[in-house]
Amino acid sequence: MARCNRPALLALLAFILPALLPALAFAQGMPAVTVASGPGGVQGYSLTLQLLALMTVLTLLPSMLLMMTSFVRIIIVFSILRQALGTGQTPPNQVLAGLALFLSLFIMQPVLSDVYNNAILPYMNQGMPFEQALEAAEKPIRGFMLAQTREEDIAMFMEISRSKAELDGPESVPFTTLVPAFVTSELKSAFTIGFLIYIPFVVIDLIVSSVLMSMGMMMLSPMMISMPFKLMLFVLVDGWSMLMGSLAKSFAMP
Repeated sequence: MARCNRPALLALLAFILPALLPALAFAQGMPAVTVASGPGGVQGYSLTLQLLALMTVLTLLPSMLLMMTSFVRIIIVFSILRQALGTGQTPPNQVLAGLALFLSLFIMQPVLSDVYNNAILPYMNQGMPFEQALEAAEKPIRGFMLAQTREEDIAMFMEISRSKAELDGPESVPFTTLVPAFVTSELKSAFTIGFLIYIPFVVIDLIVSSVLMSMGMMMLSPMMISMPFKLMLFVLVDGWSMLMGSLAKSFAMP
């Protein structure tokens, strides 16, 4: 089985970290750093070395959360919605970020469960080598990103990287190519959804502005008059439920 490259190793450790930290916290003592060779040339790492690697990856968790999950699409759509409503800083950034985070966890739950059941549990039970566990954890994460990534984005980054290697299939796309292609596709999807959300609110602004102009109230801000109507429309159609349900369904795996 092929070895994971360094970007894949760092990406997968981010998902393994939350499950391993409790076990590390209650561990008795800190063994010396050793690398022992097992049967078949498999290398075993001491607990101290694993802890060092996990704490190093901890600094990369925010970037991995943004670049390898559904968080980017959700937070951009929420920000565009707030701008379309014209409510300024309501809801505040902390509320939108928290809502996007927990909705991302809800969407990523099947992927995280797959990683936990097929990689983390076998590794913690000492039934699977560390490197093999990383490979098992890579598959669902890669599958999620590939399902949301456009082929033209992957082709563009392969061309930019000037890679002459021929891809045998989606599984052979390097992580260094897949991650930027995934983020690019997420940005396209987020702005497409945001455009569709913006249209009805722009129509309300145009109607209110035309009415005020016809009444000669040119000094009165149309935004101040249209915002209550936009809020009423959004509440009457149960906008939050529709938006979050649509966002969750947009990540449906094929």
